[in-house]
Amino acid sequence: MGSYVPNTKKEQQEMLASMGYSSIEELFSAIPEEVRMKKPLDIPDGLSEMEVRNKLTRIAEKNKVFRSIFRGCGAYNHYIPSLVKQITSKEEFVTAYTPYQAEISQGTLQAIFEFQTMICELTGMDAANASVYDGATAAAEAVIMCREKKRNKAVISGAVNKEIIETVKTYLHGTGMEVIVVPELDGRTDILALEDASGEETSCILLQQPNYYGQLEDLDSVKKIADKSGAKFIISCNPVSLGILKTPGEYGADIAVGEGQPLGLPLSFGGPYLGFMAATDNMKRKLPGRIVGETKDVQGRRAFVLTLQAREQHIRREKASSNICSNQALCALTASVYLSTMGRKGLEQAAVLSMSKAHYLAERLCELEGFEMFYTGDYFNEFVTTCKGDPYRLMNKLEQHGILGGYPLSGKNAGNILWCATEMNSKEDMDELIQIVREVEE
Repeated sequence: MGSYVPNTKKEQQEMLASMGYSSIEELFSAIPEEVRMKKPLDIPDGLSEMEVRNKLTRIAEKNKVFRSIFRGCGAYNHYIPSLVKQITSKEEFVTAYTPYQAEISQGTLQAIFEFQTMICELTGMDAANASVYDGATAAAEAVIMCREKKRNKAVISGAVNKEIIETVKTYLHGTGMEVIVVPELDGRTDILALEDASGEETSCILLQQPNYYGQLEDLDSVKKIADKSGAKFIISCNPVSLGILKTPGEYGADIAVGEGQPLGLPLSFGGPYLGFMAATDNMKRKLPGRIVGETKDVQGRRAFVLTLQAREQHIRREKASSNICSNQALCALTASVYLSTMGRKGLEQAAVLSMSKAHYLAERLCELEGFEMFYTGDYFNEFVTTCKGDPYRLMNKLEQHGILGGYPLSGKNAGNILWCATEMNSKEDMDELIQIVREVEE
């Protein structure tokens, strides 16, 4: 951030004089006496720089920082090149505000435009917006995009992250739209149940790839069901997985959404994160949030502008179809810098390493008594295993060694563990985890 430069008493008097005032009191004379604060603010006295640093260090020491992480569930520990932070911490990016005035915001607008372009390339879709708050919000906004007068039912797979499902339900509360959650079968969407739930009133079908349990869904079959019922097809995807998996565009999705946190954003205790949205050309005018378009100025030079704003709150508030006001520009810029730094080969390598290390970890875990794969389908970098003993006891033991283990599941999956691996997990880290698990369960 920019340096704080206070003004002197003399400078304050000069500013007051330029406005025709002789004192601060005179400047605020229009404020009634009864609402003015006549005592100092109840805040601690100021500290020196060294005292502030020491105090913040003591507070930060209360955080539990794990040296090894084997948990995902929607937020993933990926390697972030140092160049990403170096670029995004520049003052002109950190302090930039909404680029309403295009003529003086070309840099910000171009950065957002580049983000939209990269999201389109990543998802295989035609148009993308300038981001929304997070992946769950993106999914909810996508469902609303598909609403029609005679199609007022959204069908969602039960294998989608539960937080996404709850966010969709919250967004649709009061809209009159019905949400149907079809069950999962053996860790993947029950295709027959999905087909039974889809009909003429279905506006959209939402699936996650890979799904919450890490399993890879049969999206080709789901696409056929969507086409048969006339419903729009929404895919919520892990952006890193797209380095090696088929894109939503290749599956024939109408809308692609997802959580952009894996694209250069640290875990940060849960945020701020980034939701990305992309759609086919015939759905682009329904995309919520901000969209930057490329055009030419009066001299024929390449220029950027905010476009399709009329359907949002800025101008036609009573007809707005979305409540998205911000565009998470700094997080979107971070994703752009990350993708530019990694490149196509770098993203593919991160995906390959994540998948291969997850399979190595699964193999090692299943060598232990009481641990076996709970779901047998293909998976990317997350998978579910059984657990011989108490999963929470095991996680506590791992925490004592500075390791954040998998996520103990609940409900019908109670007693099982959802594990995750990324390129950040070395073979030594995984072997150490196996040794600790063996000692705890013996």
